[in-house]
Amino acid sequence: MHFPIHRGAFRRVVGHIKAVDGVSLSVDSGETLGIVGESGCGKSTLARTILRVYRPTAGEIVYTGRSGAPIDLATLSGPGLKEIHRDIRVVFQDPQSSLNPRMRVIDIIGEVLKVNGIATGSELVDRVAELLRSVGLRPEFMRRYPHAFSGGERQRISIARALAPEPRLVIADEAVSALDVSVQAQTINLLQDLQERFGLTYLFVAHDLSVVRHICDNVAVMYMGRVVEKASTNAIFASPRHPYTEALLSAVPIPDPRLRRRGRRIRLAGEVADPANPPSGCPFHPRCRYVTDLCKSHVPPLRPVKMDGHSVACHHAETLKLTPFDEHALAELH
Repeated sequence: MHFPIHRGAFRRVVGHIKAVDGVSLSVDSGETLGIVGESGCGKSTLARTILRVYRPTAGEIVYTGRSGAPIDLATLSGPGLKEIHRDIRVVFQDPQSSLNPRMRVIDIIGEVLKVNGIATGSELVDRVAELLRSVGLRPEFMRRYPHAFSGGERQRISIARALAPEPRLVIADEAVSALDVSVQAQTINLLQDLQERFGLTYLFVAHDLSVVRHICDNVAVMYMGRVVEKASTNAIFASPRHPYTEALLSAVPIPDPRLRRRGRRIRLAGEVADPANPPSGCPFHPRCRYVTDLCKSHVPPLRPVKMDGHSVACHHAETLKLTPFDEHALAELH
């Protein structure tokens, strides 16, 4: 997904911002795939491209429909795209801004049912009541407006709205980032319960690796629009192979001031490079403490380093001795 840069009186295209560049991922039915990385790395753009909020510049988005036939979402438009949007739903980061403050809960959720021709009249009311129960809210709340709820309750309403057309894939774009820690835990547990009950597949976009560790089966780490490492969640935490992943893991907080992890926190120098003018070679090399001349001149491909599907975009993945997540600190904490 490349966004054009326009300049001058005639708005000529003088370059492109490569927000998502050559990303290749797969998500199995019933799985939760975590997309992690710093702000600006392309996580949300990737999610919105899959959802077809954006039409991709190039590439394919292959989705296996209910009939079992593959569908390229990148080429869909009109009625075909509307039909797919019943199957693929999204939960946004901030429920305060994603819920219309002038609509009651029954209208917010009921709108999805009406537009998709699923229910009307008394059947719609019963369906909304059922959805509210499924996310842990009382049916009589449907007559209230969003301002009458707490942040966690509003996010539950957002989840109920996403579930209204009985989707197969739910994209959670920083769905718990705006919530308090205790409410985060409740929302994550709710998402897991709903996944088991309805057989949902999740694409979970986040920057908090402690949340990702709890809910995701597999993780893809993004940097400057590219996937630099992907593996199972256990493999990412126990055996990171990319220096950027190592730095992210070092930043995961452990909520106990008695556990001093001196020297463990890795502070990356500089800022994320300009995606409109990326550095030569590996995009991470200006901030990497293991950089070599090879890193500055050649872009590392994403390649498998283990038979279990662990892939890394680093020239030195096999030779680097990177620090895994501090499991001993967690053991002491528990």
